[in-house]
Amino acid sequence: MGVLAAPLSASPTPHGPRLRAWQSVALARYHEVARRRDYLVTATPGAGKTTFALALARSLVDAKIIDRVIVVAPTDHLRTQWAEAADAAGLPLDGALTNATGAVRPDLRGYVTTYAQVAAKPALHAARTGAKRTLVILDEVHHAGDGLSWGDAVATAFDLAARRLCLTGTPFRTRPDERIPFVRYAEDGEGGLRSEADYTYGYREALRDGVVRPVVFAAYTGTTRWRNSAGEVIAASLSEPSTRKLEATAWRTALNPAGKWVPHVIAAMDERISHLRESGMPDAAGLVLASDQDDARAYADIVTQVTGEAPVVILSDDPKASEKITAFTHGTQRMAVCVRMVSEGVDVPRAACLAWMTSYRTPLFFAQGVGRVVRARGNHESATVFLPAVRPLLALAAELEDERNHVIPPPAQQSDELLDVERVEPEPGETDRAELVDADASFAHILHGGRAVVAAPEDLTPEDEDYLGLPGILSPEQMASLLARRDSHARSRVAGLTPSAPEDSPPPTSSWRAGAELRREVNRLVGIYAARTGAPHGQIHAQLRRDVPGPASAAASAEVLELRRDRLMQLLGG
Repeated sequence: MGVLAAPLSASPTPHGPRLRAWQSVALARYHEVARRRDYLVTATPGAGKTTFALALARSLVDAKIIDRVIVVAPTDHLRTQWAEAADAAGLPLDGALTNATGAVRPDLRGYVTTYAQVAAKPALHAARTGAKRTLVILDEVHHAGDGLSWGDAVATAFDLAARRLCLTGTPFRTRPDERIPFVRYAEDGEGGLRSEADYTYGYREALRDGVVRPVVFAAYTGTTRWRNSAGEVIAASLSEPSTRKLEATAWRTALNPAGKWVPHVIAAMDERISHLRESGMPDAAGLVLASDQDDARAYADIVTQVTGEAPVVILSDDPKASEKITAFTHGTQRMAVCVRMVSEGVDVPRAACLAWMTSYRTPLFFAQGVGRVVRARGNHESATVFLPAVRPLLALAAELEDERNHVIPPPAQQSDELLDVERVEPEPGETDRAELVDADASFAHILHGGRAVVAAPEDLTPEDEDYLGLPGILSPEQMASLLARRDSHARSRVAGLTPSAPEDSPPPTSSWRAGAELRREVNRLVGIYAARTGAPHGQIHAQLRRDVPGPASAAASAEVLELRRDRLMQLLGG
């Protein structure tokens, strides 16, 4: 088990920026086990792993324990970022050394490379490593397992290193036959292996120390309808209980740029960015995380329609991607749309909002994605993550919220049942072609301490919005009420948009239109009843199905929906 940091005062270093408390403690702990050749540090995204690693490298150089430093980064942009940080720390490294160049420049302490470059010529990097006493820093070391040969290449290239420092933002799991070199593992109890850090600095500790922002997870539900390969129209709600296969298809359908879910959530995030800019964070920005490049381009068009401002589009095959990230980091644009370019390691401190519009769901990727918006610049800042109300993502968000809950005791609140956050994945081999018919969106709840908290009738002032997400000020119900209030405005903003319908998709019949109106009315009444009773939306929908038997509301007939509407009116005393 890794060592947890104790809060100590930050200490200055002879070179580079002042160290944070955890970095000073981690540096001291490393030197306590100075004979250990391999060392793994797990530090939550945004905590400052780069600064720590360079301070450690500088201390080993000054102590004449090593003569050369080699950093391996996942991407070319991070390679440049490392080189610039190293130069500022008084440890000049070559950020442009290629495999075609043999020797390292004698006026530099070492170089920064990528995992792909190492995999291309491991023997070359082995020769550079063996030529001097070398410290190798493997940034986001789990990337050594990305390619079938990358792990072997890293082992070959850096076997002769005098010291190796591995860095990661969160613990990761590995199959027994795919071990990443230089990492110690422990069995995870499920037939796999889990990385075992020598030093751990988690989100809980970082939040306590003011290193990261508190995060509000705003979950958005919606009804999606699609036509399967047999021509049948199927409907499902993101937040109602369903099979894993149905949930996975509903999720992917909601993310279709031709539907209404995406523009609604983008409008909601834009509302939040506007408020942040008006209340003390004038450069606040948001990130839209897409599953692939086609979706990213389509989402960018939607951002332009919703906000009136074209976003920065950052794609991995764009030769100017690194320049775009840098410009966005220091610029004033409201949003950037990307696939994976800014999901890991990239430092964009002004990004305070994230729209999770991707089907990626691994714990590691989720932590890295959320990590892009939690880097703190002041105590007044908070982050907001907008995500689909699907169980796999709610489970991951609840884990992070659970860490937050150990630091910030929740204000007094009404009783809510625990959210069912069982981890689920699409069934293997699911290949049905889902053709979008329709998808809508509405605010469902926020997560707090692993629970779904719905909006409650609250007497809130416009000034209360300044405190959204800040610990200990607004109750979870008040935060949910603020987001629910904005939701109606977001809906009105996108009502006039006309996303292009899928080709060959016939228009909905009049019965669909009638059903859609009733479904919206049922969902509206469910929201009112949830606010009054404190019960989660899913629990109320389940009770409705017991009171008025039939399929889930997303697939129910107009007759069933009318009966459920009447039942809700009865419960509300109408």
